[in-house]
Amino acid sequence: MNIIKDKKLAETGKKNIEWAEAHMPVLQLVKQRFEKEKPLKGKRIAACLHVTKETAVLVKTLRAGGAEVSICASNPLSTQDDIAAALDAEGFNVYAVKGCDNPTYFQCIDKALDVKPHITIDDGADLLNVIHTKRQELLKEVIAGQEETTTGVIRLRAMANDKALKYPVIAVNDTPTKHLMDNWYGTAQSTLDGVIRATNELIAGKVVVIAGYGHCGKGIASRARGLGARVVVTEINPVEALRAFFEGFQVLKMTDAAKIGDIFITVTGNKHVIDKGHFEAMKDGAVVCNSGHFDVEVNASELQKMATAKKEVRPLVEEYKLKNGKRIILLAQGRLVNLACAEGHPSEVMDLSFSDQALVAEYIATNSPKLNEKKVYDVPAKIDAEVALLKAKAHGIGVDELTAEQKAYLAGWKEGT
Repeated sequence: MNIIKDKKLAETGKKNIEWAEAHMPVLQLVKQRFEKEKPLKGKRIAACLHVTKETAVLVKTLRAGGAEVSICASNPLSTQDDIAAALDAEGFNVYAVKGCDNPTYFQCIDKALDVKPHITIDDGADLLNVIHTKRQELLKEVIAGQEETTTGVIRLRAMANDKALKYPVIAVNDTPTKHLMDNWYGTAQSTLDGVIRATNELIAGKVVVIAGYGHCGKGIASRARGLGARVVVTEINPVEALRAFFEGFQVLKMTDAAKIGDIFITVTGNKHVIDKGHFEAMKDGAVVCNSGHFDVEVNASELQKMATAKKEVRPLVEEYKLKNGKRIILLAQGRLVNLACAEGHPSEVMDLSFSDQALVAEYIATNSPKLNEKKVYDVPAKIDAEVALLKAKAHGIGVDELTAEQKAYLAGWKEGT
């Protein structure tokens, strides 16, 4: 039996899925081909993803390819309940409720795994982790998996280094059409959308502190500046710190940034990036949020201990009053602000990421002998190029091709000045 909030939300969910489909032309082309060729026929897929309208388009594409799909949420606050209801109405195995507690969250993962998957699709590696720790009897069925977050890939590479990874995984996150477009453009827009929807604060004139200057941080910094913010970046990598500096941002240690920031956004993939001392140094009314996958970047449990009082002042906006009289405003309980307080990435961006996911599922189903090592694999360059070219065509972008002469020149070494 599926686990969803309310079946009555299905009609609203259907309309939202149709909206996403209209903005995801590449995935629609993949779906059309899958319907004809059935490359996933007989394959069972378990997906642990944010249950959004865009994700619905992906799972419908996988089913069009012949797969039996089971889906659960990859974060307790990232489910769109109307989408879960719509998928339920279409006969999918779906286990996702926004705002569920941790036991229910893991119950949903466990239910999704009852499909006995050949392929796993993860957003944070929770599905894979449960297979490796609690459902090891499923390992013999799994051909390979795929992971679409930086946080998850870091975890999986660590497992592979420790020889703890029991089946191959393809790092969809690391391919350019995902890593660059999704993280830079998608996370940037959806994160600031989440902050604005939650607080309705004016960004212009604010000091916005961004922890981490990877692809996500770069995108958010650019968009925040575009909205008129004064942007401060904190970094542990001196090369990235220099890059932020030369791109015109102020670069400080978090201990110094904490004193001047109005809005704090973490996107590092690491834990306790904002901690007790930082909270104590912050201005009264400072807004703190996280856009990294797990709720560990902001030490919310320490903030809870420090607080003399706590109240919800708006939906998913909590005010913590400290002993020094200052108030710290925490968004989305320290979870993904772009999905908890907004709708996640725009459909046009997820068109790229989920086309990668669909084509990687096909690659796993048809090329399993090539995946003979229990390690993290890159997405084949051919898939990334195909997705990029289809997206360019969908937007009317002209892409040049090399002439035979140019190909020979690039491949040679004898022709000089």
